[in-house]
Amino acid sequence: MIVIQTPLRVSLFGGGTDFKSFYLSEGGCVLTTAINKYVFVTIKQRFDDKLRVGYTRTEIVDTVTDIQHELIREAFRTTGITEAVEITTMGDIPAGSGLGSSSAVTVGALHAMHTYLNHLVTAEQLAQEACEIEIETLHKPIGIQDQYIAAYGGIRFIEFNSTGQVNCERVAISPKLASRLNENLLLFFTGVTRSSSTILGEQQNNIQNRLPVLRKLREMAVIARQELQRGNLDAIGLLLDESWEFKKQLASGISNSSIDEVYHRAKKAGALGGKITGAGGGGFLLLYCPLQYRDSVRVALSDLRELPFELEPNGSSVILNHRH
Repeated sequence: MIVIQTPLRVSLFGGGTDFKSFYLSEGGCVLTTAINKYVFVTIKQRFDDKLRVGYTRTEIVDTVTDIQHELIREAFRTTGITEAVEITTMGDIPAGSGLGSSSAVTVGALHAMHTYLNHLVTAEQLAQEACEIEIETLHKPIGIQDQYIAAYGGIRFIEFNSTGQVNCERVAISPKLASRLNENLLLFFTGVTRSSSTILGEQQNNIQNRLPVLRKLREMAVIARQELQRGNLDAIGLLLDESWEFKKQLASGISNSSIDEVYHRAKKAGALGGKITGAGGGGFLLLYCPLQYRDSVRVALSDLRELPFELEPNGSSVILNHRH
């Protein structure tokens, strides 16, 4: 039995600039962090030749082509496993909540299969193969930041160059500063899970008409990294607020009246800024809140479920490798 732990993420700045149709002409970048909520993937040999895939459903099939779960199916195709394997995925958080779970499943499944085949894989390879599966093979209307942060972990500044090259740089800050940043970030569940593809599809179609907005979001990711490295944490909160106003212009479904109302309540109680993580439209609301206002923000949003979390330094990892 092999068990892989792949982190989910909270994307802070620059989302939208990681779409190919933007960064190949303009260059993009994001500031994002892995968190200690995970997708777990297990894999083991079966006694017969069938393939068993377990998630919210269970599939037992004869060939890879018969697998309905498209991310797992394509991971099998990528790694070349064709029979006699059981693989399961379990997440700490429901899918469709904006914490990058689809890409974490893809990275985790690839990691599990490569480990099963005794392949040593780098984070870079896992990220590239996951992007290939989700974007090239399955034509999902998504960017490429989630695959990289799931594979690499940590707080990262990821640059997407117009050459197609990706630089995934760890943002070096002291443990004390990281811990203060962590204390000032709160996550609340809006109660809505959704398929991100509708919003992201619209966002992708809008790219050419939103170039000034995307350039501004890219610039804010660069500024946010500088402020973080200087230790100006409250600047991160104010930048999140400004960036959220821009992000809402990328597609119609990113926010709605109930999200706006919750956000307004949070700011009134002392949050400096925030955003809906991921595509928007539901999922989790991330807030930056100076320590002295944390309790009043929690009271103001007591109708929502809070998700306590910590920043996660590691990317996708093998946590059990037990072979008979």
